[in-house]
Amino acid sequence: MNLTAKLTQVLPLQTGTGKNGEWKKQDIIVETDGQYPKKICISIWGDKIDEKQLLVGNMLKIDFDVESREFNGKWYTDVKAWKVETLGSEANSSTQQVEEPSFPKPDEESEPDDLPF
Repeated sequence: MNLTAKLTQVLPLQTGTGKNGEWKKQDIIVETDGQYPKKICISIWGDKIDEKQLLVGNMLKIDFDVESREFNGKWYTDVKAWKVETLGSEANSSTQQVEEPSFPKPDEESEPDDLPF
């Protein structure tokens, strides 16, 4: 699945050591667009974490999986990102100059218009 949303919060980086070695996890909060915006907590694991993308206010395109698991009779659901892209990064990284239109200056020698307005 995928979604496009605005990054609203970056939670503290979590790290640890498990049976497979060291791990790190970054949780982010994004907000969808639309009439009824939704906030979603998304986890990014390991080498998929790119701190340059994780700036509050960035629009992100996120490909993710949803996974639920049971523990002691309660169900827990994770939203795990497997690909995160910043939208409009090309426009933000390069400065674009907008050229003002130039209008010809009226000749001083030309006859004035006799228009009432």
